[in-house]
Amino acid sequence: MSKLSEKVAFITGGTRGMGRAIVERLATEGATVIFTYLNSEHVAQALVASIQNDGGKALAIKADGAVKGSVEKAIIEAVSKFGKIDILVNNAAVSVAGPIETASERVAEYDRQIDVNIRAVAEAVRAVQKYMPDGGRIVNIASVGGRRIGSPYLSEYIATKAAISALSRGLAWDLAPRKITVNSVEPGAIDTDMMPSDPTIRNSYINAIPLKRLGKPEEIASMVNFLVGNEAEYITGSSFTVDGGISA
Repeated sequence: MSKLSEKVAFITGGTRGMGRAIVERLATEGATVIFTYLNSEHVAQALVASIQNDGGKALAIKADGAVKGSVEKAIIEAVSKFGKIDILVNNAAVSVAGPIETASERVAEYDRQIDVNIRAVAEAVRAVQKYMPDGGRIVNIASVGGRRIGSPYLSEYIATKAAISALSRGLAWDLAPRKITVNSVEPGAIDTDMMPSDPTIRNSYINAIPLKRLGKPEEIASMVNFLVGNEAEYITGSSFTVDGGISA
């Protein structure tokens, strides 16, 4: 029997990068996967088809974390089809960078960042706990940037990710009576489309990493896969750094 057979997993932001890798990994482990997307419906449906062709179960739901109630509505739709949610992975996030002197010119972007990166995560947890059986798993994707600031112009993004690690620790206490574990994963520099393509910038990241390479989305998915499995039932309120040693 597959590791996550008979489990239902809900992943936000599942069409690309780390989110897609998490969706694919949990599906490979036997979970029914529901994931959200925002703009790329054809990409989302292609991923669903790929999982189904491999014998798995998947559903893609359009949801915008910046819109209050959107994630909760997606969770309710998922539960109406599959009856429960055993695993929640809050992965969706946006990053807004820029000098503080010009931040007032981009207020809407910064507000959206807070809505997606913090408020939508809290909304998802509040909604899903109603339908999550005792012993469920919640994993929130934070960032090593929440503890180690490696460059300028990211102060508000870093603050949102530090908040997610703190939120996870608090939720671990709140949900412990139901044996629901809550942990955060803190990726470092991961080779996704959020990583700048400029060779100079990429090399600056690589040179700062002891292992001298960018992380792979699949390596984040492996950590998530561990945390949602039976082997991690005594782990809660913890943050797991996956960064090639840059924060050592």
